[in-house]
Amino acid sequence: MSAMDQIADLLIRIKNASRARHRYVDVNWSVLNQNIVEVMKEAHFVEHFLVKQENGKGTLRVFLSYTKDRSPIIRGIRKVSNPGRRMYVGYREIPNVFNGLGISIVSTSQGVLAGQEAKKRKVGGELLCCVW
Repeated sequence: MSAMDQIADLLIRIKNASRARHRYVDVNWSVLNQNIVEVMKEAHFVEHFLVKQENGKGTLRVFLSYTKDRSPIIRGIRKVSNPGRRMYVGYREIPNVFNGLGISIVSTSQGVLAGQEAKKRKVGGELLCCVW
């Protein structure tokens, strides 16, 4: 069964796998999902990821990050923009998440960026989610 909202499906699977302390989680591949995971990897919330093609269907395997005592790095994920209610922000309105301990992920005209990078480039866009 395919999810109606791919981003929500990605975030919930990552959140649930992190809380269950799984090593990795498989999600449906899309360019947007891969770009979101790349931003999370740059912020060290994700160790790495692989893209697999099987029977013409793409799968994204996301390896989660943990501390040395095996507690998850990801404490929470909140989806901001929904298909029924898109949330667009200017670069001045991009939120700081837990005083910089978390990241906001923004889909801009220059690609999917972390909130701080979007502020530096002075571009706004659709605020997809916050991760802390």
